[in-house]
Amino acid sequence: MTYREDDYQADRTRYDAMEYRRCGRSGLQLPPISLGLWHNFGDGEALATQRAVLRRAFDRGVTHFDLANNYGPPYGSAERNFGTIFAEDFRPYRDELIISTKAGWDMWPGPYGQIGGSRKYLRASLDQSLQRMGLDYVDIFYSHRFDPDTPLEETMGALDAAVRAGKALYVGISSYGPQRTREAYAILQEMGTPLLIHQPSYSMINRWIEDELLDTLGDLGVGAIAFSPLAQGLLTHKYLGGIPDDSRAGREGTGVADQLTEDNLTRIRGLHSIAQERGQSLAQMALAWAMRDERVTSVLVGARHVEQLENSLGALDSTDFSDEELRRINEYAVDGGINWWAESAQA
Repeated sequence: MTYREDDYQADRTRYDAMEYRRCGRSGLQLPPISLGLWHNFGDGEALATQRAVLRRAFDRGVTHFDLANNYGPPYGSAERNFGTIFAEDFRPYRDELIISTKAGWDMWPGPYGQIGGSRKYLRASLDQSLQRMGLDYVDIFYSHRFDPDTPLEETMGALDAAVRAGKALYVGISSYGPQRTREAYAILQEMGTPLLIHQPSYSMINRWIEDELLDTLGDLGVGAIAFSPLAQGLLTHKYLGGIPDDSRAGREGTGVADQLTEDNLTRIRGLHSIAQERGQSLAQMALAWAMRDERVTSVLVGARHVEQLENSLGALDSTDFSDEELRRINEYAVDGGINWWAESAQA
């Protein structure tokens, strides 16, 4: 195709260094680190900064951009801003991208747009997401949470219908416990739409998926993509000297500051020391650690600016751990009471 002088042209070497991972037993491969647009792509962030992060991610071989209907703030703004940038920069590369979205948490007023898994809500939400992003289809559409008030057959049926309508290529679930995961898998198998992927929270101080869920996903051949592998920023160096005003913990209503207990800070300091010995930042070690299990296909990172993204991608430079390092990490990598999504997974 013909480019104008100011058009974005992706780096020709973008695939040279990235090693992709098979998602479960499917034919789809994902980058080991994917870009999540949860917190940093709303209307409070400069569009130019968002564009720079997305461009740099793709130039580094990050082919997967992960969204949801209510990402922002305000709700819907991350998809809308992504759609603007996609139309201007990434449309020529659509077949090189994996774009995902989700529905299940509150989105619009009234009984049909609140927390749930009804066919009405999921179908309407997906249509709205496609419109905001300017897409004909998404690659992965997720049920964002288990809804105990809706029959699982209805929720999975809505995912199946999205695939059959050509609005999604694959389907996934997020924050489902092991038993509900098996049930969802079985329902989708009977319908003829495989369950591709599960998106759980997972980090050094939120290890709940190791009890049973990872074994379940391995048995079923379902991939896993971990969100919040840096525990909402706790597993970085930023809080070792207090709470910066411009940090997530410094913003009212995030709940992050409540997790900065002395016990958690002691764990974070211990892990930080081990990371320094490895020649990594704490964030890099935390990401490499979350990727150490081959059943984890990818981990999701957010980035407010290009430098933060580059730091996260630096985790790929050192992903191996010795048995002694893992032993020492396990002394500090224990549950810190930060699984905000436990209710959905335990339902």
